[in-house]
Amino acid sequence: MRLVQIAQHADDLGRAAAFYADLLGAAPVATFDPPGLVFFDVGGVRLLLDRAAPSALHYLSVDDIDATVERLRHAGAPVEAEPHVIFAHEDDSLGPAGSDEWMAFVRDSEGNLVGLVEHRPRA
Repeated sequence: MRLVQIAQHADDLGRAAAFYADLLGAAPVATFDPPGLVFFDVGGVRLLLDRAAPSALHYLSVDDIDATVERLRHAGAPVEAEPHVIFAHEDDSLGPAGSDEWMAFVRDSEGNLVGLVEHRPRA
């Protein structure tokens, strides 16, 4: 079994699609309106923006959490939690051994919370 799709609520599909295109660095792979669906490919998992979907909290891996947060802040995204260490990876069970898991949280254009994650080697 594998994860196929995550649905995320979006009141304004155009506005939400622009936010996620900027965040992901990729255009939507499909749009169907009606009924109001926009799809992105996130590492082989579909992110569906849908007017009828509930809000979902999803976490996205980023290469540079500080730069990503600053870019999103500059674009007007509310930052709910600045980048900070959540825990250290002692083994490879949840991430690369010897790294720290950094997270930050921002709000998308529709008010949904989005987690950003960076696995940073310990200094």
